[in-house]
Amino acid sequence: MDQHKTENIDQIINQIKRKNGTSSTILCETEGVYYLRFPIFEEYQNELLHGFSTRLGGVSKAHLYSMNLSFSRGDDPENVMENHRRLGRAIGYDHRRLVFSDQVHKTAIRNCTAEDCGKGIIRKSDILETDGLLTNEPNVPLMTFYADCVPLFFYEPQKKVAGLAHSGWKGTCGEIGKKMVERMVSDYGCDRGEIRCAIGPSICMDCYEVSADVIEAFSKVYSDKEMDTMTLDKGQGKYQLDLWKACEYNFLHAGIKKEHIAVTDLCTCCNPDFLFSHRASHGKRGNLSAVIMLKE
Repeated sequence: MDQHKTENIDQIINQIKRKNGTSSTILCETEGVYYLRFPIFEEYQNELLHGFSTRLGGVSKAHLYSMNLSFSRGDDPENVMENHRRLGRAIGYDHRRLVFSDQVHKTAIRNCTAEDCGKGIIRKSDILETDGLLTNEPNVPLMTFYADCVPLFFYEPQKKVAGLAHSGWKGTCGEIGKKMVERMVSDYGCDRGEIRCAIGPSICMDCYEVSADVIEAFSKVYSDKEMDTMTLDKGQGKYQLDLWKACEYNFLHAGIKKEHIAVTDLCTCCNPDFLFSHRASHGKRGNLSAVIMLKE
């Protein structure tokens, strides 16, 4: 690797800002590719593979530097495919078998099988307007995409069911996290008391300003006490909103044990050189990805 690039990566890593002085994600590096994992899933390494990408380790250029994983951000498709190959090699899955979501900020969920492998990356997909993916089959890597919205990870170790959900403010208000848990229980016989969940890197409360209509929508879903813990009234119709806390409430409402919920310590907007952020870049950015797969 070019020495200047190495020094730049080291500088970016040294300047990572973590919230609340915690370290609830593990930064990993394999062959120059940097990605994140959650300690809550580490005891299941023999049966579960998961990760969340960073901007570091790819081949994309300019504002897409360097690990852009989206084919819809104006990047050279060959660069995007190479980025997927590198991330898959680093984490341990075949990128050609990925199953992509088709995110529209709603709460539709798809149960995926081996027949879905490759959809979105090497063949046309019929998985449309879908923000949540679930599977109970091994070697079916699921992938969702981010640049401030909240990635949600799910794993039930008894029934061996894994999933991902994209939770923007609309999906969060629509309780997609709770709906994923309910689908795991109804469709796969999962025990909600055994499900482990993680809330991944995304925009923090300090960086996320919203208008009164968003707060009004949330107030119809969450109690007054809950709203007090996840909103801050700034006056003149402006509020700060904590999506991490809202997603945690969604899990708790679904019957997930608090000790089985991991909450991120990384804000995308606070770390725009390390993670893509739509708000920090004013829309000039690539996409990060969450991936999860059951091992054979």
